[in-house]
Amino acid sequence: MRLLLGSGGLRTPERQQIYFDEMGSIFAGCEEVVFIPYASYDHAGYTTRLAEFSAPSGVSLRNIDDYENPISAIEEAKGLYVGGGNTFLLTKKLHENALIDVVRSRVRDGMPYMGVSAGSNVACPTMQTTNDMPIVQPASFETFDLIPFQINAHYHDGNIWLKEGNQFEPHFGETRAQRIQEFHEHNERPVIGLWEGAFLRWQDDTGVLVGGDATVFHPGEAPVTHLPGSEFNDELFIHHR
Repeated sequence: MRLLLGSGGLRTPERQQIYFDEMGSIFAGCEEVVFIPYASYDHAGYTTRLAEFSAPSGVSLRNIDDYENPISAIEEAKGLYVGGGNTFLLTKKLHENALIDVVRSRVRDGMPYMGVSAGSNVACPTMQTTNDMPIVQPASFETFDLIPFQINAHYHDGNIWLKEGNQFEPHFGETRAQRIQEFHEHNERPVIGLWEGAFLRWQDDTGVLVGGDATVFHPGEAPVTHLPGSEFNDELFIHHR
């Protein structure tokens, strides 16, 4: 099982190059990759924009809507890319099109999977560690369950400060760490907060962090921030070879 799970935040040439390299690597040998744009309202426009942006990777993307049947599209796919956007919208459409089980089966059988932002959230057992507004109601929070932990994309450490003129003032809103702590008051699964530009390159039951930092949360323990190159086991502890 091979996955590439990213946070997003690809605003610099250095981050974009990592994206192109990692995307080209995971989809090596795939003539065409099925793209799921369900996290966006405009499926066609989103697919076109992302295909153009991703062109330097050498990977060709095809909108799942262009297939006669979404289930058969996944059954026949050589690779799958699930894009970012709103995780509630994405999860709702995945359930409506009965794609949860077929994607899980194909990826566990070896089909490479790439997800960015919302696309990385739905690789988890549930979508419960998303940052998004619930603009629609999915049938269930259950998602692909490809990894045994949760992801919080776009993670950042500390509080938010707002610029007022030339001054910075505290926002006083809750931090991402506080939100993840709330998750752990009711759930036991570890959570990895992927900082902007970070990717988790996952194979079977171990993974390596590339492109950016990540902060790992275990219930009842202090969070730990890790640098690119860190390797993890499936409980998000450092993997020792």
